[in-house]
Amino acid sequence: MRLDEGTMRIGAKSKIKLVAETEKTQTVDENKIQMGAEKKQIGSEMKQTRFPVQQKRRRVGSLSLRAVSASAILLVVSASRPARAEVREITIAKEFGIGYLPYLIMEHEKLVEKHAKTRGLGDLKVNWKTFGGSGFMQSAMISGQLEFCSSGVPWFVLLWDKMKGEVKSPGALDSMPIYLNTRDPKIKTLKDFGEGNKIALPAIKSSIQAITLQMAAARVFGAAQATKLDPLTVSLSHPDAMTALLSGASGIDSHFTSPPFQDLELKDPHIHRVLSSYEVLDGAATFIITATTSKFQKANPKTFDAFVGALEEAQTFIGSKKREAAQIYLSMSGDKRLSLDDLLKMLDNPEYRFTLVPEGVMKYATFMASTGVIKHKPADWKELFFSNVHRLPGS
Repeated sequence: MRLDEGTMRIGAKSKIKLVAETEKTQTVDENKIQMGAEKKQIGSEMKQTRFPVQQKRRRVGSLSLRAVSASAILLVVSASRPARAEVREITIAKEFGIGYLPYLIMEHEKLVEKHAKTRGLGDLKVNWKTFGGSGFMQSAMISGQLEFCSSGVPWFVLLWDKMKGEVKSPGALDSMPIYLNTRDPKIKTLKDFGEGNKIALPAIKSSIQAITLQMAAARVFGAAQATKLDPLTVSLSHPDAMTALLSGASGIDSHFTSPPFQDLELKDPHIHRVLSSYEVLDGAATFIITATTSKFQKANPKTFDAFVGALEEAQTFIGSKKREAAQIYLSMSGDKRLSLDDLLKMLDNPEYRFTLVPEGVMKYATFMASTGVIKHKPADWKELFFSNVHRLPGS
């Protein structure tokens, strides 16, 4: 029993010692493992500390490359794409007669469209409308149905006054005299007109013919009687008035007219001229003038420039290619009473000039202010025009 107990004690001690040594070995191994883990963690942290800088650099480089590529793509697209901040469509109004020949050239040759493309506007749609009188055109302009209108100078000045300077002119179409013709052999001067006479003109009291008649009457009868002949006037379009005058069957015995109607009328031996507007104005004066709003010009500067460029090219075209311009007029106007030779003679008339330069505009404005037709008199001619015309020798 004692032996067994001694043996058991020795065995127990050996087990205890073995367990102790095992635990010590495990502790050492765990410490090694822990130290290894800590080294790995430190190494990992060092890598994480170093790699983000490189990754950031790579990301920045990648983003920069993408930005450059995107910019290049946008540049190519924007270069090939037409500018579309401006209007896609405009409407231009005109009336009858060779005073509107620049417009017919612009329409026939598609000059506005051409100049729009050169300014990066792409395919601009241009509509053309023909009116029988400036009154209808003015109403259409005020209501926003037109981008560009045109008329005799007084109508334009009246529109400028009515819209408080919002409407201005990009320039004149031409300078031409207008004639007062009659078939009454007794009438030699304005003093010979009486109650039995009737004077046809496009619009009473406001057309260029009506205002010029008042200016002539003021010279002959005095400023207080500027409207003395107004009761004799009736409103008719030029084609209708010419037909009435030449027929001799209507009550119309006189016509304050414009080219080419005045020239055609004077071919009849029964018709003679009473006066020319150049006699009333003491020199050359603008006949037809174009207009648009300041709002349109500011919102569509390239379209505005395209219109002006087209107008100037059309005026040059008429001067250098008269026969072709005459043929275009005859084909587009449909006027069967006018021959090519007749029209060429008119275009050779030195008094018929197609120019952007405004002439004698302030004479009309000053007279209209003096008679109360307009409430605000412009300080000078430049107040009526856009800056593109200010460089010209206007008046």
